[in-house]
Amino acid sequence: MAQADTLASPASLDAYWMPFTPNRKFKQSPRLIVGSEGVHYDMADGSRVLDGIAGLWCVNAGHRNPRISAALKAQIDVLDYASSFQIGHPAAFTLAQRLSEMAPAGMNHVFFTNSGSESVDTALKIALACHRARGNAGRYRLIGRERAYHGVGFGGISVGGIGRQRSTFGPLLNGVDHLPHTHDLARNAFSRGEPGHGIDKADALESLLALHDPSTVAAVIVEPVAGSTGVLPPPRGYLRRLREICDKHGILLIFDEVITGFGRLGTNFAADLFGVTPDLITTAKGLTNGAVPMGAVLMRDEVHDAFMHGSVSAVELSHGYTYSGHPLACAAALATLDAYTQDGLIAQSAALAPYFEECLHALRGLPGVIDIRNLGLLGGVELEAWASGPGMHAQAVAQHCLDNGLLVRPVGETIALSPPFTLERRHVDQIVDTLRAAIKQTVQPASAAA
Repeated sequence: MAQADTLASPASLDAYWMPFTPNRKFKQSPRLIVGSEGVHYDMADGSRVLDGIAGLWCVNAGHRNPRISAALKAQIDVLDYASSFQIGHPAAFTLAQRLSEMAPAGMNHVFFTNSGSESVDTALKIALACHRARGNAGRYRLIGRERAYHGVGFGGISVGGIGRQRSTFGPLLNGVDHLPHTHDLARNAFSRGEPGHGIDKADALESLLALHDPSTVAAVIVEPVAGSTGVLPPPRGYLRRLREICDKHGILLIFDEVITGFGRLGTNFAADLFGVTPDLITTAKGLTNGAVPMGAVLMRDEVHDAFMHGSVSAVELSHGYTYSGHPLACAAALATLDAYTQDGLIAQSAALAPYFEECLHALRGLPGVIDIRNLGLLGGVELEAWASGPGMHAQAVAQHCLDNGLLVRPVGETIALSPPFTLERRHVDQIVDTLRAAIKQTVQPASAAA
């Protein structure tokens, strides 16, 4: 491996402003990844780390998956780039068809983006434009949910509900409101899968509609399982109730499946697991296994068809990106879908989920563990907050794990887990054993405790 791959100069460390990172703290003692294979990362210091979060919820098929690597190498020798503006290339159309075949019935159309954030903003724009195309220009309001993460576009952070990600930027989009979050520690702590209490949280939508007038609301957007806020599975019946209310009032329902799409819950999409079909689904992350940036918005026929009127020479939707349907991204995505289906990785995810659940809930009773949540190969261990500040407990546990060969993700006071589908039971054991040791050995600083 080249020296440039293993070392970063002080000048280069200073030059890069890293996203969602306390940069000054990181650069005091940087931890650099220089290689990857399967379910592991190789670090610049020579250590090997088990990837407990699939990169960033995205490397579902394992690092440097042979199928995907081969597809990228073959594609770069044939076509490096082609625009999707009034010209195209075959792989984009093939991929769109493959995605529509995987999607819930009736979702037969795809719009390509480059990230989850772009997928969300695209879906919101499609929802608004769809109502206008139907002659309902008065539908302009968007409803998100507290504690939701929908990316970093202005639309996404407007409908998102994580305060620290909104307050930095001042006023956002007008006409946005939020449902209450579904986390109910008192009634649902240590639930396995969908918690039993909380369908009433969906009924809060009726209250919001009464406040704003339902004829002004264009769309409701939710994550079927809220991820970046700490892994919050929906209460039983919650998503179905949202669907019923949206149908009653002519409102489009958007599922943000950037994390849950492509097998994370053991099904193609969360919509399949819960038996609820939204009007639009946003995707990214697992679409290309993280190998190349790409996202996609899947939509029901009725949404797509609302635009297909007027002159055939007119642009139906004035929206898109330079890299929509990028050839390399399409090659990576097609190979990734083959890995999920032909290599059985989605089935493998479903098969491993019960063992993952059992092992994860074995952490119950450890000091400071106040909740454990899971669904499919998603898990969250919530810790008691320290007096030293928000998130400090989870950060300390995550650092202890990294020092001992395991990468996890601290989100607030929760340790989030979303491992690759290619891991084995012994890897699950390693994750839980390392996390157990970290929780036991990480104690609150004496000054803060005092």
